[in-house]
Amino acid sequence: MSSVKKLHTSGLVVLRNRKLLLAFSNKKKAFYLPGGKTENDETAELSLIREIREELSLNLEPGMLHYYCHISAPAYGETEGIQMEQECFLCDLLQEPVAAAEIGSIRYFSLADYEQEPCQVPGVLLVFEQLKKDDLAD
Repeated sequence: MSSVKKLHTSGLVVLRNRKLLLAFSNKKKAFYLPGGKTENDETAELSLIREIREELSLNLEPGMLHYYCHISAPAYGETEGIQMEQECFLCDLLQEPVAAAEIGSIRYFSLADYEQEPCQVPGVLLVFEQLKKDDLAD
């Protein structure tokens, strides 16, 4: 019996007009929450600050991040048997993000918009579900 491997990540939740900011990964060909893997010596917040600097060319401060929720879902684009464990943080951006590194584009989505995409990431769907429960997104 194989055990499930956990992939610890951090995700940025940015809302505008009740739509969620998502970043297109050129590697995995799907829209994700901006963010990424947490390194061994990092907190979830520090990981997110590093990833957002790399992916969206933004310099965030820890005080700008507000813990929102934890998401557990199969890790999209990884080998089978890997479970993503993601800490999600709300943030009001003071600057416009710019796609960088492996990010091909960024866009704000409603759930209906996202469901029209050819690939939907399970973790993103769970974030939408939570946002809708909290009446924060359409």
